[in-house]
Amino acid sequence: MTEISIKTQMKVRYAETDQMGVVHHGNYAQYFEIARLEWLTALGFSYKKMEEQGVMLPVVSLSIQFKKPAYFDDELTITTTIKQLPNVRIEFCYKIENQNKELLTTGETVLVFMSSATRKPIKCPENLRNAIEAHLNTTLTP
Repeated sequence: MTEISIKTQMKVRYAETDQMGVVHHGNYAQYFEIARLEWLTALGFSYKKMEEQGVMLPVVSLSIQFKKPAYFDDELTITTTIKQLPNVRIEFCYKIENQNKELLTTGETVLVFMSSATRKPIKCPENLRNAIEAHLNTTLTP
């Protein structure tokens, strides 16, 4: 099985918590997005440049499994992984742990490469696929 993963560090901000002091569930999609963009950056790619070149990556599926809550000021580590080479779709897996290495959340997103001109699915850009192939079975640093 192929795998490329990166670890993204972030701290929970007060505004991300609810009245119970727990990170509101709606913030996890943003955490996944932050980590996904870091994953692309670690491979040497800019999502902004991809869009400028006519490639969009809309999320078509999101799943989240909550194990334990995250709290204000927790230091989170988000491990982002892909386990197969992308074709038209790219699937990301996430694992969020706190500073005590407790597993808090897992999740997955599926994104589709899409032409911004036609709004139709396209294959993964060749330069991105080549970069992924060159880094298989590694842990990258953002």
